[in-house]
Amino acid sequence: MKSLSISKLSVVFCLFTMFAVVSGCDKAIDFTEQLKPLAPASDDANAGTWKPVVMTSVSQIAVPVPADITTDAYKAELAAVKDAQSKLTSERRKAIEYWSGGGILRWNQILRELVARYNLPPAPASDGTYPTPDAENPFADPGFPFANPPYAARAYSYVTVAQSDALKACWYYKYQYNRPAPYVTDSGIKSLMTASQLPSYPSEEAVMSGVTAELLKALFPAAVQEITMKAAEQRNAALWSGKATSSDIAAGLALGKSVAALFTARAAGDGMRNAIGNKTLWKGLEDNATSRGEIPWKSLDLPARPPMLPFFGQVKSWNMTPAQVVAERPVPPPSTSSAEMKSEVDEVKYFSTHLTRERLKIVHKWADGAGTYTPPGHWNDIAEEYIRDANMSEVRAARTFALLNMALHDAAVGCWESKYFYFNPRPTQLDPSIKTGTGIPNFPSYTSGHSTFSGAAATILSYLFPSGTTYFNQEANEASLSRLYGGIHYRIDTTNGLDHGNRIGGYTVLWAQGDGAN
Repeated sequence: MKSLSISKLSVVFCLFTMFAVVSGCDKAIDFTEQLKPLAPASDDANAGTWKPVVMTSVSQIAVPVPADITTDAYKAELAAVKDAQSKLTSERRKAIEYWSGGGILRWNQILRELVARYNLPPAPASDGTYPTPDAENPFADPGFPFANPPYAARAYSYVTVAQSDALKACWYYKYQYNRPAPYVTDSGIKSLMTASQLPSYPSEEAVMSGVTAELLKALFPAAVQEITMKAAEQRNAALWSGKATSSDIAAGLALGKSVAALFTARAAGDGMRNAIGNKTLWKGLEDNATSRGEIPWKSLDLPARPPMLPFFGQVKSWNMTPAQVVAERPVPPPSTSSAEMKSEVDEVKYFSTHLTRERLKIVHKWADGAGTYTPPGHWNDIAEEYIRDANMSEVRAARTFALLNMALHDAAVGCWESKYFYFNPRPTQLDPSIKTGTGIPNFPSYTSGHSTFSGAAATILSYLFPSGTTYFNQEANEASLSRLYGGIHYRIDTTNGLDHGNRIGGYTVLWAQGDGAN
């Protein structure tokens, strides 16, 4: 397949429109935080038999046979590792320590930081219009991309699913060729990361760096330099620590980049380029609501913004067909002219005027607005602790994040399909006297995105970590209620959103049950 330029890949990944969000509490993340050295509970030697998502098979991309460890060429590689270890600086030791806690956990942190950094809605121009960030000029004002929740959900899914497929292929070749790690072959080489019996060829660190960096550079083109440097640091850390030789790393890097190319090809045809629509199509959504006798949603920003990704509901899902997305659409909300809707508005007004300290704390905890890693990132943060504490191998950690983010992406698709199908107004549109405890998102109300994301996340995480089921459901319910307490959603948005998310998450659970990893 012909390679695409970063800017063109960015267009594929990042077409979007703008929405207004008021930032909740600052969820700045310390990406220098200590991670305990990864000591996997299992090497997951059979991971090369697990079913991939996009790859047709784990052996789809050929990895050449490595040189035998008795050859002069390989002995020279071992000598190079020993030489590097004899010249370790404090900076290199810090790099080894930084990556020793697990590459998958580190890259997920880095991805969340990038989402938070670029989750900034453009300001209006002097003429009252909103300029669109330009993938061809990511350093312009407004900056590119605007990493809003649907964009973020898609980004998290592409990166983590690609990592998972790439590491399954890596494990397949590791155990096919079964080359020992340098510190096993040569007693003069120290193991500066946790020692294991995992074969070294191809290097899992190189695979991760290759597949992750290629996708991140496409998603966040203004951060290309730091992404490239971070990826190189991970590969160097593998060599300096005695885990991999130069040929282990070269094979892993090539494999990772080849897997990334499969994912960018998928992205090119997943429908994202059509998610914005145009003024005529936006007017059609409004007219459809009016024709049903309903009050259509409108932007409450001044000046009014275009709707955010009104056709994201047509973007390709991971584990649902388009027909299933429509079939799972929640039942209609109450008519905007009905007594039931008046009751819904009155309840929002009640919480607006009774926003206790405890409720406000919940609103802020789950705000996940501008400048944060978004609701999907919040659930990645929750999952990180469970993955870390389970001492998962890199390949199993990658699978876990992939399953979570497939469910979150599909939740974004399903929720946005519902939002723009019903085009339901926000509570503050029907009753402007309602004071909100958080920002009013610039898209229709029904159903709640937080609720749908949280229902899907709780469902898949409960499958993966059954002991945490009660906690996951409590967090999902709290996230859902936070939107009612904040005055930006009706109760029916939250309850039906949670249920919708639970059902969507079930599709990913069904896929996971058949992937051979249990």
